[in-house]
Amino acid sequence: MIVYPEIDPVAISLGPVTIHWYGLMYLTGFALMWILGSYRARQPGSGWSKQQVEDLVFYGAVGLILGARIGYILFYNFSAFLDNPAILFKVWEGGMSFHGGALGVMTALILFARKYKKQYFDITDFLLPLAPPGLFAGRVGNFINAELPGRVADADLPWAFIYPHVDQLPRHPSSLYQALTEGLLLFLILWFFSSAKKPRMAVSGLFLLCYGSFRFTTEFFREPDAHMGFVAFDWMSQGQALSTPMIIAGIGLLILAYKKQAKR
Repeated sequence: MIVYPEIDPVAISLGPVTIHWYGLMYLTGFALMWILGSYRARQPGSGWSKQQVEDLVFYGAVGLILGARIGYILFYNFSAFLDNPAILFKVWEGGMSFHGGALGVMTALILFARKYKKQYFDITDFLLPLAPPGLFAGRVGNFINAELPGRVADADLPWAFIYPHVDQLPRHPSSLYQALTEGLLLFLILWFFSSAKKPRMAVSGLFLLCYGSFRFTTEFFREPDAHMGFVAFDWMSQGQALSTPMIIAGIGLLILAYKKQAKR
């Protein structure tokens, strides 16, 4: 077993200015998205310019941050928000919902599509393979903040963590599980799948299917939010409930994409 180390959530402190690790992880994710997107845009026949990639990252970043924070409040902590609305702005304390962020990005991409007169799913097919490194960085930020302690694990599990601020029981490092699946594994799958031309919507469908499946699975190792517990069947967490429609939508998009290709 490993005792969780005490990590200062503040990475840099310069007088009244403090920069938190959590914020740096988000900046890292956006930077990687821009680097990978610029690389893809330079490939022959990409249909993307450097300016479009920069604007896409900007639109996506704004939609992600606003949607993730608002989504967390609505999906996971609405009662606390009613007691103290100011918590909406305390982003440095953690508390960002992927599902809320996804809705925020979807909204932002509608505006991007109107500006550049691009098909919506052409945009999502280009963007989504660039997203998993940012998800990886965000989960590392969760780990640094000692967020998302996992469920109690077997005492002989060599990588189990003891989170002293929670209790003295060995627990799964669920944030690291999610970093490896939602981040690294999802990136490898999508990057290689999208490296050759695929029918419109196929990449987006695979992202929804894989992310939803990975998140649904890793939630079995993540301790449900104490104030929510299980939301259905005495075993389903809020994360699993929100991931189920993603899995269904992903399967639907994949079927639709390849049916349209077969007709053509």
